[in-house]
Amino acid sequence: MRRDFYLHCFLACFSIAHWSHAAPARNSTGTRASTRSRHGLGVKGQVLHRSKRGWVWNQFFVIEEYTGPDPVLVGRLHTDLDSGGGKIRYILSGEGAGTIFVIDEKTGNIHATKTLDREERAEYTLMAQAVDRLTNKPLEPPSEFIVKVQDINDNPPEFLTGPHHAMVPEMSNVGTSVIQVTATDADDPSYGNSARLVYSILEGQPYFSVEPQTGIIRTALPNMDREAREEYLVVIQAKDMGGHMGGLSGTTKVIITLTDVNDNPPKFPQSVYQMSISEAADLGEVVGRVKAKDPDIGENGMVSYRIIDGDGRDLFEIATDSQTQEGVIKLKKQGLDFETKKLYSLKVEGANVYFDPRFVSRGPFKDTATVKISVEDADEPPVFSMPVYIMEVNESAPAGTTVGQVHAMDNDLGRSPIRCVSSL
Repeated sequence: MRRDFYLHCFLACFSIAHWSHAAPARNSTGTRASTRSRHGLGVKGQVLHRSKRGWVWNQFFVIEEYTGPDPVLVGRLHTDLDSGGGKIRYILSGEGAGTIFVIDEKTGNIHATKTLDREERAEYTLMAQAVDRLTNKPLEPPSEFIVKVQDINDNPPEFLTGPHHAMVPEMSNVGTSVIQVTATDADDPSYGNSARLVYSILEGQPYFSVEPQTGIIRTALPNMDREAREEYLVVIQAKDMGGHMGGLSGTTKVIITLTDVNDNPPKFPQSVYQMSISEAADLGEVVGRVKAKDPDIGENGMVSYRIIDGDGRDLFEIATDSQTQEGVIKLKKQGLDFETKKLYSLKVEGANVYFDPRFVSRGPFKDTATVKISVEDADEPPVFSMPVYIMEVNESAPAGTTVGQVHAMDNDLGRSPIRCVSSL
């Protein structure tokens, strides 16, 4: 900081010397320099034309945040009417005159007495006046000039919001834009590199990258799989001075979530399922459930089921449970008979409801499994050989006389003993 101050003082002194020696030739140079002609009366009333007069000064600068022990020399005001000898008094007025800026009324040297902050105020408008020290009469019209506060790199870049949250589909192509983060720098963007920012990634590689000039975060790896990892923490740095050594920096965090795409086909965890049902089951009774697992979520993981083959297609049906994504097998038609057929086979297919053509190479997005259904024996009542028997007996027949014979059969596998009971 002190080196900058001395450099500034050297430049100011050089400017003063340059302007002072060049005053007669450059009386129209500088902001609002006077170009008027002056007239006066000579001997015997003869009108004399005096040469053009005017202010001689250049634009003034003062470096912000100077904290040295002495006031900072801002520059020197000088009129080409001033030939030395202290006959002219310089007066300063305007913004900060007498408090921030003071002028040596004899030399026109202006000093800043306080530390200035460009981010609070970038320039001050002041008015210069030259008067005759004896008569106090103005020798020049007032001239306005500006003192600019020159920037130093005293403000780090700041991300005004954060942490940021962003989403990008899994399996996105390399270079897919995710989010743009922007930092601001209160330093002067028109002076030097104090506010020239460069973005870099501190955490989140090799999965993501950031464009140095724009702050746009992009994917950097192909085939990023949500099912393997869903969330990433990315830390972005913004550094001023064009990213060079000595620049100030600020950081922000970005939490990036991979969203799901339908990149996984459904899969049955086993190829054969064993189930059973009683031959006496009612219509609609559930035989069992199967599930083709899909690691995708939402609509990408939805599965529908159907029976595509098997000798039990006419007796059984399958429906999708929307809550569990299971295939529910039910009895569709009566006709189960343990004694006639003890085993049925079904070929069941589970397929994604929604299909993404981008991932056709990962297909087919369906799978099949075999379901074997055993029919269980139920304790069925005996069956008479005839639905109606007609018998005759003499009315005078004694008790215990045989009238006739009926025949019933138990078709169950165990063939339990049959006991006949008459009912009149």
